Amino acid sequence: MQSSLESPEWLAAVGAAIAARDAAGRAAALVEAIGAVVMHEGTCLLAFYRDAGPEVLHHSLEPEGRRHYLDRYLAGPYLLDPLYQLALGQEKPSLCRFRDAVPDRFRSSEYYRQYCERTHLLDEMDFLADVAEDTTVALVVGRRTRMFTRSELQRLAQIEPVVQAAMRRIWLDHAERRRGPRGEAMHRRLTECFERFGESMLTERERQISQLLLKGHSSKSVARELGIAPGTVMVHKRNLFAKLGISSQYELFSRFIGELGAG
Repeated sequence: MQSSLESPEWLAAVGAAIAARDAAGRAAALVEAIGAVVMHEGTCLLAFYRDAGPEVLHHSLEPEGRRHYLDRYLAGPYLLDPLYQLALGQEKPSLCRFRDAVPDRFRSSEYYRQYCERTHLLDEMDFLADVAEDTTVALVVGRRTRMFTRSELQRLAQIEPVVQAAMRRIWLDHAERRRGPRGEAMHRRLTECFERFGESMLTERERQISQLLLKGHSSKSVARELGIAPGTVMVHKRNLFAKLGISSQYELFSRFIGELGAG
């Protein structure tokens, strides 16, 4: 029986990626190649920078998906994205399943409800490649109708060297042709807004806790991150909610998003 890695579709797509003369053609061929190995329902190739907001290098999302997932995401909420945080971390996997890389209460967070749940992605695999000292490229491969099977995950792992090489080549093509600023000023404003959220009313510890809550951590997870007792986290949480005049995670998220837009 012929393996999907021996199929004419896979070989033709890999050949097209090698022969492509620009980033767009190479990215489109890469998406075709992955599709010849596993069925997927949308991809997005992003560049994550330490000093600027994310940049979309290629995507295969429908117009509605782009408006919701990309345009709104790039306006600031990417700061709460576990993939963004993972990509810019010192140690990261080259291939991971999104659900294995998120905080323990992420699916209960307002970020998840507002930005992930609405994409209708049931499962997601992410390829990550460091392409420069301050830049990581991530390829999101999404599935809406069913989870990836064990054999599909194995096939994705098998093609990882090819995908990684293509991602780096796409990045180099893109970097050579980039024109204009990367949005450093906007990213700096958004980052400062996040780091200073509640500064006029909250203590430093309360601000640390509010940031972790916004990212989807439970009280127990916050306690582990900060090295304090869960009961202490609960006390700080009650106090910061009272100071902000809110009573829920939803209100905390809404207030933060409001400040991003007003900043």
